[in-house]
Amino acid sequence: MDRMKKVPVREQEADIRNKNFEEVCYGYNEEEAVAEAARCLNCKKPLCVAGCPVSIDIPGFIQCVKNKEFEEAAKVIAKYSALPAVCGRVCPQETQCEQKCVLDIKGEAVAIGKLERFVGDWSRENNIDLSVTAEKNGKKVAIIGSGPAGLTCAGDLAKMGYDVTIFEALHETGGVLVYGIPEFRLPKDTVVKTEIDNIEKLGVKIETNVIIGKTVTIDELLEEEGFEAVFIGSGAGLPIFMGIPGENANGVFSSNEFLTRVNLMKAYKKEYSTPVKIGKKVAVIGGGNVAMDAVRTSLRLGSEAHIIYRRSEAELPARLEEVHHAKEEGVIFDLLTNPVEILIDENGWVNGMKCVKMELGEADASGRRRPQIIEGSEFVMDVDTVIMALGTSPNPLICSTTVGLDLNKYRCICADETGRTAKPRVYAGGDAVIGAATVILAMGAGKEAAKAIDEDIRNSVN
Repeated sequence: MDRMKKVPVREQEADIRNKNFEEVCYGYNEEEAVAEAARCLNCKKPLCVAGCPVSIDIPGFIQCVKNKEFEEAAKVIAKYSALPAVCGRVCPQETQCEQKCVLDIKGEAVAIGKLERFVGDWSRENNIDLSVTAEKNGKKVAIIGSGPAGLTCAGDLAKMGYDVTIFEALHETGGVLVYGIPEFRLPKDTVVKTEIDNIEKLGVKIETNVIIGKTVTIDELLEEEGFEAVFIGSGAGLPIFMGIPGENANGVFSSNEFLTRVNLMKAYKKEYSTPVKIGKKVAVIGGGNVAMDAVRTSLRLGSEAHIIYRRSEAELPARLEEVHHAKEEGVIFDLLTNPVEILIDENGWVNGMKCVKMELGEADASGRRRPQIIEGSEFVMDVDTVIMALGTSPNPLICSTTVGLDLNKYRCICADETGRTAKPRVYAGGDAVIGAATVILAMGAGKEAAKAIDEDIRNSVN
């Protein structure tokens, strides 16, 4: 075995998977996982741990895998994360833990994400019970939102002995894990459901169809329902649009609406009466992971699918793996291109999109070269569906019904690195604070907030 190269992971063939919603990546089997784990140098000062937002003992669980002690590996990860099979699939390991791996200097980093996924899947398939909690302390904490931030905060507090209730606005638990990330990247009924079940086994209660700010307010939770603290992990579900003519046409979606209808409402399944009307030629505006999810979903629904991005491929913010998979599957990338108007037919439906070509100028504040319009480059693209995947911001309902929360200029909740907000006993983290980001960053925020909540409640008792 070449120690400098990763054990390759098996995947569905591109020309087969682009027509179905089954998982693209098959993951490692036991033999492959053990071989990959054997590449780990078990560094005395593991930089990979510093690259993990939830500080998993990465060498610790990998050594267990190497020794075929898979249950022990699951217990090591469970001390830090309740969502290993999720994180192993959707986290950007290449810019976090794996980027710090010593082997990455002269070869390929250890496939930490694929090994975490293997452990999470093995644990599920072998019904490993990881529900170890401290004795109940009689203190109640409310969690708003059942996405990765809320689930992590809830799980950690439950392990500490708190009586935790999650309030979820939708009818299904999981937040972005169920409505945002497609089935072919993250299976819902197996992976997501099992890891949420594991959190419920810790004693966490989940109430769905509860809209904080409408059904009940944060102040009512604190003053009337006896909760000692509230954590806001409500995510960022308010779509951002470009503000160009024609955006209100039939056939224009936000990526939120489109992915929610396909993922949560099963629009891709004929037996469900919740179809989504999508045209023959789809343009997805944006270059992030959500744009890749939307364009690859469009492709699977039978459309010719395009990514429209105003910078070059080098600036695409999406994970390299997502871009690679999209290209393999037949997605067309129209780079250095920007829409300026959506054209509408006499019935109010999209029947084209006016675009301009771009060139890159000097670097802007983000460090990326600023796109500039090439004069006289205007052209019309023949499309009948447009999906805006330009990011999201937090829904204003919670803040508008809660006195004492501070917001920043992006309408995100102001919270420090511990999750503490300007309002006593109220904490926040994840996309509600930093805007749309990754699952693992949201989990890290939930973990930090759980520590702060525990510390503050203990100090108030003393």
